[in-house]
Amino acid sequence: MSEAKLKIFIVEDDLELGEMLIAYFRVQGYEVLIVKWGEKVVNACQTSHPDLIILDICHPDVDGYEMTRRLRAGRHTANIPIIYLAEKRDRSDRLQGLELGANDFITKPFHVQELRLRVRNALRRAGQDSLTNPITGLPDGKMVDAQLNVCLQKPEWTMLILSLVNLDEFREMYGFVASDDVLRAVISIFHNAIREIGSAEDFLGHLDSADFVLITGQEKAASLQERIRTRLEQSLDYFYPIKDREQSPSRSKRLAFKAGILHSSDDLFTSLDILKSSILRLKQ
Repeated sequence: MSEAKLKIFIVEDDLELGEMLIAYFRVQGYEVLIVKWGEKVVNACQTSHPDLIILDICHPDVDGYEMTRRLRAGRHTANIPIIYLAEKRDRSDRLQGLELGANDFITKPFHVQELRLRVRNALRRAGQDSLTNPITGLPDGKMVDAQLNVCLQKPEWTMLILSLVNLDEFREMYGFVASDDVLRAVISIFHNAIREIGSAEDFLGHLDSADFVLITGQEKAASLQERIRTRLEQSLDYFYPIKDREQSPSRSKRLAFKAGILHSSDDLFTSLDILKSSILRLKQ
């Protein structure tokens, strides 16, 4: 018996673009359906059960944000990966979509190969139940939550919250391949610091695409933080082409590193939600 094809819904009212995407993804081996009107998306998902949705934000009847709200509210559609197609480059549009539960965001005009890789990564993460990040191979999602819950059961623990700032801006300027290379290089720096200062029991995982948690011993946390900071400050400029290292982009939008230390004594951590709220405050 042949293996069932993964199914993609394309929600796009631009017929020419929609037909191009249908033809392209069918050649890639996917089953592809196009839905032209936002009102039909939720009902269509109930009957056809897609594995992923490519969703244009701008629609004449229901915009992509409202469609996402409805999909995330449905028991059978809450976990379907959603990739936005959008005309706008405003960061607030991206953040609004991510807050509603979109998995990724690509701006028109886009390269179809980039969209293909984003689709592949989103489907891979969904297939792995978000256990590992497809770019870095680090634990992600439920695996990280499980480690955080283990911390909550211990009388004492310490974690470093590590953030790579402005990766989205870097990706928009230099592309997804370059940004993925940056992520992998940064993870290599993290691992080297753990080998030099940390221990085999230390845990490193994703909190978000560019935010990480390093669970380590209290006596090592400050040294690890300083070692990682020093290495990254020496390296970040070299991710840019030579012509852009001094002039562009502006310093406020360049790659940067932030870190903080969270300890069990910092608050009364009685649940995973409380711990995650403290992590979020530390990142800001």
